[in-house]
Amino acid sequence: MFALVDCNNFYASCERVFNPNLQNKPVAILSNNDGCVISMSDEAKKLELPFGAPIFKYEQFCKANNITVLSSNYPLYGDMSTRVMNILADFSPDIEVYSIDESFLKLDGFEKYDLSDYATKMRSKILKWTGIPTCVGIAPTKALSKVANKIARSNLKQSKGICVIDSEENRIKALKWTKIGKVWGIGSRLKKRLQEKGCETAYDFTQLPSDWVLKNFSIVEWRLQKDLQGISKIPLEDAITSKKMIATTRSFESTYSNIDDIKERISTFAASCAKKLREQKSNCHVITVFLRSNRFDKNQAYQKENRTVILSYPTDSTLTISNAAVEAVKTIFKKGIAYKKAGVIISGLVPNDNFQLNLFSHENPKHKPLMSTIDKLNSKFKTDKIKLGNQDLKRTWKMRQERLSPKFTTNIKDILIVKASQNH
Repeated sequence: MFALVDCNNFYASCERVFNPNLQNKPVAILSNNDGCVISMSDEAKKLELPFGAPIFKYEQFCKANNITVLSSNYPLYGDMSTRVMNILADFSPDIEVYSIDESFLKLDGFEKYDLSDYATKMRSKILKWTGIPTCVGIAPTKALSKVANKIARSNLKQSKGICVIDSEENRIKALKWTKIGKVWGIGSRLKKRLQEKGCETAYDFTQLPSDWVLKNFSIVEWRLQKDLQGISKIPLEDAITSKKMIATTRSFESTYSNIDDIKERISTFAASCAKKLREQKSNCHVITVFLRSNRFDKNQAYQKENRTVILSYPTDSTLTISNAAVEAVKTIFKKGIAYKKAGVIISGLVPNDNFQLNLFSHENPKHKPLMSTIDKLNSKFKTDKIKLGNQDLKRTWKMRQERLSPKFTTNIKDILIVKASQNH
């Protein structure tokens, strides 16, 4: 059996843990630079605030409906997520952290357990230790556990946040309840193709001939269909999938016209890419840098420039990647342009223990131990204490976060102060 544990309205729930005044009130969380709504509480959903709504268009709507709007506080959400996942690891040795707010657990050897009772203990422990509400779906396969979780979430009062699909009757009933577009892994295009075959529910999809699904779609859809039929074909993944490309792109909190400001940003973005590259134990051959002006600015023509650099040897060194990126951006920077967005994209990735050497040029051998030491120090202090000299040493991301809540669990200056009074 598999369990899917999903945190309810995770970002809003994290904010509520440290600000109880937000309980039972509408809350909306914004994207980077306070751009658009990316998460909200159930109360805000009932007010029909759209996901992805640009906040500058919905400012009055939020005020009129008393919706509390906050900047996204990723240090807080990341720390709370780690706490939840650590608790879940006590309930099963086989766990797949699927996203910041949900995990799959494999429940092998739990045949004699009351799974509803076990799920209740999970929810209670997470709520008591972190203050985060969750829902738990349990079923014979991962896809069915997703279905079970949606059922648990759709009617909290009746389900008490738990749904267990443990019989053929329950499986069919759950699949007939699930609309085809709500099935895990079925996007808008696949939904349209399946609807053309008469599939309106997940149950209809399971009734299609498996050979036809394999012939007309792919092995991915075939596995999904088998999973929904109760035959486990989607395994628990415990390895981090290596990316084929890594990008760090950001809109600035204001426009930049000075090359030194641009170089600092590009160096910081390149350092972020290099760090991610080392985490997945890869090197890169290609670095692309881009600059964009504000396309909504009617006072200047929209400008966008790219420059790609091919390295003569693969590298994961922050020094090498940053230097190449800064040199590239100097060639596309134009005086008089107010730039609003920039980014660094690294590609041509190869494993760091298996790549073609170059007879005439190679990485400085001092870089590997230097990068390893920097990564260890930054990991130890939970932040990027060690940076390149051309980076801004006082700030991390220069994002607009005008509605940011304190970093209650990751910054000692923001820790809650409890005042106790003496009883007389």
